[in-house]
Amino acid sequence: MSVSARYLGLTGGIACGKSTVAEMFRELGAHIVDADHVGHEMLLTSSATFPELVTAFGREILDSAGRIDRKKLGHLVFADPAKLQQLNHIVHPRIIERTTQLARELCLENAGSVVIVDAALIYETGIPGLFVKTIVAWCRPEQQIERLTAKAGLSRDEANRRIASQMPADEKRRLADFVIDCSGTLEETRGQVETLYPVLQQLVRST
Repeated sequence: MSVSARYLGLTGGIACGKSTVAEMFRELGAHIVDADHVGHEMLLTSSATFPELVTAFGREILDSAGRIDRKKLGHLVFADPAKLQQLNHIVHPRIIERTTQLARELCLENAGSVVIVDAALIYETGIPGLFVKTIVAWCRPEQQIERLTAKAGLSRDEANRRIASQMPADEKRRLADFVIDCSGTLEETRGQVETLYPVLQQLVRST
């Protein structure tokens, strides 16, 4: 199997606990490529995508310093499916290219180590085949809404729109090779991560 196939994918619905699970894996020694961080880089004024995004969505997405305001952009695109599709068309190919490059580099630099790409839209973008296996962080749909309204400060309608923009969490759960149930306590989630990690280590070393 080629180096490009020796990294794993970690995904999950918004507010399902994916980032928490990624950090737990990191603490155990895994190397994490954060696709969300790569996406944030695409919004910087120095990014090649910056002028394209301003042209597509107007200067109303900028803050007083002329930088892209993620909250403004989020409110705009999640209220309009066509605009969300337009945003995804601009940034997703570049995010996939960059995260793939970073994952391959980590595999080369850390032979035999667990390398995980933490990405929200693995199934939505049709790229599960890039990974040797996929892991899904899952929680109950009502918990997603509670977490988004409590922690992200979104209204219930906004939370529902953002959840609806992704594949249902239960569908991701069905497609996954491994599932981490994040509907319980942090200790329960950590226990699942600690149990799975040696399995992933063996999987990577045997490929």
